[in-house]
Amino acid sequence: MKHSLAVITAVILTIFLNGCSIFGAPTVLDETKGWGVERLYAEAETKMRERDYDKAISYFQTLESRYPHGRHAMQAQLEIAYAYFKKNDPVLCIAAADRFIKMHPNHPNIDYAYYIKGIAYFNDRGIVEKLTRQEISDRDPKSLRASFFALKELITRYPDSRYAKDAALRMTYLVNALADHELHVARYYMKRKAYVAALNRAKYVIESYPDALAKEEALIIMISAYDELSMDDLKQDSMRVLQANYPDSRMLGKGVPSEERAWWKFWESLYAK
Repeated sequence: MKHSLAVITAVILTIFLNGCSIFGAPTVLDETKGWGVERLYAEAETKMRERDYDKAISYFQTLESRYPHGRHAMQAQLEIAYAYFKKNDPVLCIAAADRFIKMHPNHPNIDYAYYIKGIAYFNDRGIVEKLTRQEISDRDPKSLRASFFALKELITRYPDSRYAKDAALRMTYLVNALADHELHVARYYMKRKAYVAALNRAKYVIESYPDALAKEEALIIMISAYDELSMDDLKQDSMRVLQANYPDSRMLGKGVPSEERAWWKFWESLYAK
């Protein structure tokens, strides 16, 4: 009887230790057990091609933990950043890129880490913005600036990088987007007769983004704000800058304002939407 009881106890204990579902969740088998570094990398790449990014990330992370030294581990870290980018997870993509930059500052593909970090910021849009199709100039400029500086660092450090040309194009777009954002705010202030605030925003555009397409409109807003504030000397100075830089400006095309038709009403007709 004692012998039978001991056998039953041993069986129950064995079942428990093996994770039988009677006592809890079954033990999860590691499908990668016994895989070498080459197979792990190949399987992760296969999952990337299949767009199974979660599985790819899992394989790359397993590879890095098992084989932390060597080219495969370093490449896996870059691939993880790319997988998060493809998965539309900019936060984890940027974190992975920053980790790679910190760990391997002299890696031959370090330029790619800066590049993917920049475009992750570039594409960073919240779910509300996606659903409402919000214009880029209406967005909080924080991610736009972060993208600009990440791409700028890439070009500054690695001007001959194969990613430099695309980075430069994106930077041009970002400069215009950031300037447009400031004008968006300036228009808001003008409509609400907060002329000093509008003036400051317009001046910031000219000082910070002198090559942006928005410079002409910024000057028009400055002239309008100065007029409303009865600062005639500064208004005339801004008019001269506008005439010198934009002789074909739509504002100047209206002719010199007369007493019967104050020029700032011309601004209202453009932006009072």
